[in-house]
Amino acid sequence: MNGILNIFKPKGLSSHDIVREVRKILGIRKVGHTGTLDPNASGVLPICIGKATRISEYLLNSDKVYVGELTLGYKTDTQDEDGIVLKQSNKIVTESEIIKAFDCFKGEIYQLPPMYSALKHKGKKLYELAREGIEVEREKRKVHIYDISILNIVDNNKILFRVRCSRGTYIRTLCDDIGQLLGTYGYMSYLIREEVYPFNIKESVSLDSIYDKYNDKKIEDILIPMDKGLKDFKHLNFPSFFWKKLSNGEKLELKQDDIPKGIELDEFLRIYCDNTFIGVGKVINRNEKYILKMDKVLL
Repeated sequence: MNGILNIFKPKGLSSHDIVREVRKILGIRKVGHTGTLDPNASGVLPICIGKATRISEYLLNSDKVYVGELTLGYKTDTQDEDGIVLKQSNKIVTESEIIKAFDCFKGEIYQLPPMYSALKHKGKKLYELAREGIEVEREKRKVHIYDISILNIVDNNKILFRVRCSRGTYIRTLCDDIGQLLGTYGYMSYLIREEVYPFNIKESVSLDSIYDKYNDKKIEDILIPMDKGLKDFKHLNFPSFFWKKLSNGEKLELKQDDIPKGIELDEFLRIYCDNTFIGVGKVINRNEKYILKMDKVLL
């Protein structure tokens, strides 16, 4: 069994909990997720099955869409509602100040990763150190906020918003940073992930649905083919004559005319042979020759 399940992760379960449950339902060991979603958040969590675990590294780079809620006036140690309140402010901010502050976070920004995160320091996860009361120095990381829009403001201290962002963006930290910019404090009081491109919440399925489909021998109804998970990759399709070479992962010398317009050198591509998905490869230039080099054969 090979493919991707677009799972809706409920609040209260960790990403690894979902992996463990899928392994149990399907009776398959080779199962992995494509990027952690915090236990206190819900939403889209793509799960790779079988050979699809080999494409998880590509899916990790996908853009994400979240709907979150920022609560102003409080700072917590985890930057979310589960943390201990460290500081409090009674400062009143206006709606126009809130709108202006959100606009400041569009585009390329730098974030300081939170201590309560799965990043590692000398082999140990930051959240493990944080639980021991240890704080270590972290470097700010560049992320991209492609779009951020306010959906609702209640009493000028609870702001519901939607954000489309790059890999590695911490919405908790975004809330904390917006609070600081407003001269007060802020924490993330709600989060749902609506999309990990190309997987959308509207097409996501529950663990119960997976269990039912598997028992009815209809798991293929919800198992997404590997290449569909890479739909933002451009593709090359070769005639059946090249099947043996491509399926063996051999390099293929190409003429410039064989490369369609829009295909860039060294970019990952979906590779097909006679319309059958072979895997992921890239076109490289070596000694003035164009070569198709397979990165992963996924047959």
